[in-house]
Amino acid sequence: MRVAVLVTGGKDSALALYYVLKEGYDVKYLASMIPLREDSWMFHYPNMWLVDLFAEAAGVPLVKAETDAVGEKEVEDLKRLISSLDVDGVVSGAVASDYQKTRIEGICKEIGIKCVAPLWHRDPLVILNEILELKLDVIITAVSAYGFDKAWLRRKIDEKAVKDLAKLNRLYGVSIVGEGGEYETLVLDAPFLRKRIHIVNAETVWKGQGGYLKITKAELQNKWRKSML
Repeated sequence: MRVAVLVTGGKDSALALYYVLKEGYDVKYLASMIPLREDSWMFHYPNMWLVDLFAEAAGVPLVKAETDAVGEKEVEDLKRLISSLDVDGVVSGAVASDYQKTRIEGICKEIGIKCVAPLWHRDPLVILNEILELKLDVIITAVSAYGFDKAWLRRKIDEKAVKDLAKLNRLYGVSIVGEGGEYETLVLDAPFLRKRIHIVNAETVWKGQGGYLKITKAELQNKWRKSML
């Protein structure tokens, strides 16, 4: 089946891409929406320019479009982008967000294509542990929930980070996978990437109880390890 995979450069969409590649789907495109506002309900905001590097590293054509990210208009903008693609289905990294998944499903139903969500309703802790097992190199690039501080920015998701996220979940109800926007991530390397993303320059932007890592320069680097696919 020919599919377009919705990607942000973050862990969930990267893991969804890994699954469909492993299962033999024909990934024709990576697709991204670029919100012009940081309060988008549907789409990832920080450092979205890096999705170009992610797509180049994956070796898959990228299609993208901007959205004003105002209410349901951003859904219509996504529909317009997906409608322009010659595919049989769309893949998303949705885990537990009914808001996100029902809207993507609605678009697919209107267009007449399938909606594929490999991570849907999977145990969040299992997802994070699988990221560790697959040796995805993932860092946290934004936080916006009680319990997080500046030290979380640029922190790698490793065994200690997973334990600390589980603790924040117990204490404050923070989603372990950040499904509610509590934190955002960037994948620097993954088994299916031909090159890895290297951050050259970045600065911390902090406002009140949250902030993000503003990456101003990044580049692709060659890597020599064998693919796991």
